[in-house]
Amino acid sequence: MRRFSELLERLFYTYGNLAKTRILLDYLETVPDPDRGYAIAIIAGTLGLPEFKRSTVRDLMYARVDPVLVDLSYDYVGELSETVAHLWPVYVQAEDLPPLSEIVRALQMLPRAAIGNYIAERLDEMNASERWAFLKLGSRGGLRIGISTRFLKQVLAQYGGRDIQEIEAVWHGVEPPYVDLFAWLEGRAEAPFTHGRPIFHPVMLAQPVEEKDHPVFTPETYAAEWKYDGIRVQLVANAAGKALYSRSGDDIGETFPEVLAKVTFNAVLDGELMVQSGDRLGSFNDLQQRLNRKTPSQKLIDAQPGHIRLYDILFDDDIDTRALGYADRRQLLEDWFARVRPEGMTLSPLLPFQSFEDLVEYRIGSETQDGPIEGLMLKRLDSPYVSGRPAGLWYKWKRDPAIVDAVLMYAQRGHGKRSSFYSDFTFGLWQDDILLPIGKAYFGFTDEELKQLDSWVRHHTLQSFGPVREVAKELVLEIAFDAVNRSKRHKSGFALRFPRIHRIRWDKPASEADRMAALEALVEAP
Repeated sequence: MRRFSELLERLFYTYGNLAKTRILLDYLETVPDPDRGYAIAIIAGTLGLPEFKRSTVRDLMYARVDPVLVDLSYDYVGELSETVAHLWPVYVQAEDLPPLSEIVRALQMLPRAAIGNYIAERLDEMNASERWAFLKLGSRGGLRIGISTRFLKQVLAQYGGRDIQEIEAVWHGVEPPYVDLFAWLEGRAEAPFTHGRPIFHPVMLAQPVEEKDHPVFTPETYAAEWKYDGIRVQLVANAAGKALYSRSGDDIGETFPEVLAKVTFNAVLDGELMVQSGDRLGSFNDLQQRLNRKTPSQKLIDAQPGHIRLYDILFDDDIDTRALGYADRRQLLEDWFARVRPEGMTLSPLLPFQSFEDLVEYRIGSETQDGPIEGLMLKRLDSPYVSGRPAGLWYKWKRDPAIVDAVLMYAQRGHGKRSSFYSDFTFGLWQDDILLPIGKAYFGFTDEELKQLDSWVRHHTLQSFGPVREVAKELVLEIAFDAVNRSKRHKSGFALRFPRIHRIRWDKPASEADRMAALEALVEAP
């Protein structure tokens, strides 16, 4: 555990990717199995551990430290794990901490009622950095150390002298603590056996369209289709089983059991997951109500069944089609669809065009006949299906974002490197003489602007609620977002898709910010 806490601390305070790579490679070379495998799984978010309830950790602190001091410290620090790590009053330094693997197994096997005592025992024998690392094991918020799963795979590829495509090919067929993966990377065994399992295949991604790209989009070279307002998924079905994955490889089959229940074929399909809402496909906001329910009720499933709009076919039974060009794969997909007639799925239609102006007309439209869209996808006709974001093959051309002028209402401290700044901002629009919150944004600004916003919040606070500050209703933020939908879950009656701060309007009086009618005019038709 001590080596793992040192690893996290070094990664947290290191900014360059090359330096982070060296730190990780040193850890992999000097820490034995299974600890190094568990460390990789924790950083990648692939290790299932019970979550430490915030109330449990907070009550442990209240029993040892004045609750007022705890609350004041938490308000200043902005993160519970860091607050506890530094404020925990007992430190009986153990000669050596239990190895990471022993702590992981204990957390996985202990009954829920015993977790609190185990947390206290471990915290007593750890220093501040070790406590922080330990508490992060049970934190839902993640480590926030600037390491993505993709970056980890690149490090593993470098460690084993492999191509990252080889790592991608086996990643979703191995499980923590990855003993068989390291045996292969170190040349002590063959590649992990994944043949026949319903494993995830890394998806092909698109690049955003830039003005310089416009001349290449001709009907002889590219195909066009809608970019739907759902989430990208991969459906894998073979003799060994079936699974539904998100674009990042998360298994979401339990959330959409009705989708898998209709699968009676062997194939790997690429598509967009949405929910059926009457005779139309619902928006992302409709889908989000399903995504937030890991075990949905039958009533919810019946009201909003999952639907896949198919884009591509990667495997037809055992035949790998990924090396074929897009035009050939599209024909195979159409033939497969006509033959199989899969229930709960439809083909994404191709959009005929003769000129770039036709594409412009498509893009500015906000809806298809059966549901909302985000823009266009443009795919080169001869492009093979390759993982990652290769240059010049697939493009996404999203609609220009909608923009409203909103008033800052509340601010909250961020996490990780932002834990000392107020960086999560809640904003609202006027309804008569009252501000109604319409969303929250925590990106879109520069580091310098973050410092300015943080200073403004500190000097314009009206009152505090734990880590949240209510501020004077004086600062206008120009908010960009991709879509707006009606929502019964929000006080304002609306929900924004991907809100971000587009500009800080230091010059604009709050009285001149937009009113709720501005969202009413933008909301997508039901």
